[in-house]
Amino acid sequence: MVSAAKSSEQGSYTFSRRNMLLASGAVGLGLVAGKSPAFSALLAEGAQGTAQWPVTCRDVMLKRTGEPDCWAAMAAYNVDGVESDITDDLRLPSLYQGDRVFSVAEPQSRQELKAALEAAKKRITAFCMHNRFEERPEFELEWCKKVAVAAKELGVPAIRIDVVPRRMPRTEFLPFAVNLLRKIVDATEDTGVKFAVENHGNTTNDPTFLDALFEGVGSPRLGLTLDTGNFYWFGHPLSRLYEIYERFAHRAYHTHCKSIQYPADMRDKERPMGWEYQKYHCPIDQGDIDFAKVIGILRKAGYSNDLCIENEGLGRLSAEEAVQTVRKEAQLLRNLQSAITQEGRFMPVARA
Repeated sequence: MVSAAKSSEQGSYTFSRRNMLLASGAVGLGLVAGKSPAFSALLAEGAQGTAQWPVTCRDVMLKRTGEPDCWAAMAAYNVDGVESDITDDLRLPSLYQGDRVFSVAEPQSRQELKAALEAAKKRITAFCMHNRFEERPEFELEWCKKVAVAAKELGVPAIRIDVVPRRMPRTEFLPFAVNLLRKIVDATEDTGVKFAVENHGNTTNDPTFLDALFEGVGSPRLGLTLDTGNFYWFGHPLSRLYEIYERFAHRAYHTHCKSIQYPADMRDKERPMGWEYQKYHCPIDQGDIDFAKVIGILRKAGYSNDLCIENEGLGRLSAEEAVQTVRKEAQLLRNLQSAITQEGRFMPVARA
């Protein structure tokens, strides 16, 4: 990580060069617990009194492993579970097991999925809806109700949603979205499940729009799928990213962990939206975003769901390369969680 090259302080988050290198470099160097005394001490001390969030991935990444079923694919990536795509008819198309099609449309199919998850010792940490609110508002309301019922029964804490204007100008879309989302949270009140707007595209990557949306709906059950890379993709300077993460951390109900490695002279300036993303997006252990800071910010805000890896570059890798890449990302997130205290600080360690 770029930020590991120097000590940095921002607000109450303090990260020393040595500890940052231990935590982030451990993956690439193979210095996992038991192989390096210093890193073992870091993990042992950092784990005291701090809960480990599950490390998951987008289920659309699973087939890239080449494994015969989704459970073997999760094991290959060494993740605890997935964010699962869900269709209009409540199928889960990216959870595959031979010819079996998983669904949450009926009580029996939900119980079958629940049994399969328990047998594999995996979990679904969010359903991923691909909403088209403007085009079919009545259908969307009913669909959200059905997904929320399934989420409650399966213990899925969050539903990732799209709040994207496809036809309306933003000035018209905001009041439309506020009105419809109020109806959705009211209609699903008895489930307790939270809806998490992903920041992406040209609208919800704008913090001003997000503030207005959350204030307008006025429900603690509407929050954010915090996509770390999308705010950077949008053009926000690297130094401003952490302020944005802090601004919305208390509303983060789900995450997408991804990164970009821009040229040094482009990192801390405003860039055109989506500038050279295909060229520079990369695994989180190679990118500009400091995930020690991200985890510290989330921990201090009381975050309680998963760290979900969304690597959008696996298509250019072989199956073996994809597996090794995601395993490194997952291990980094686990190492950093172990090394950071509840207050967002690295635990001190004795010199090696």
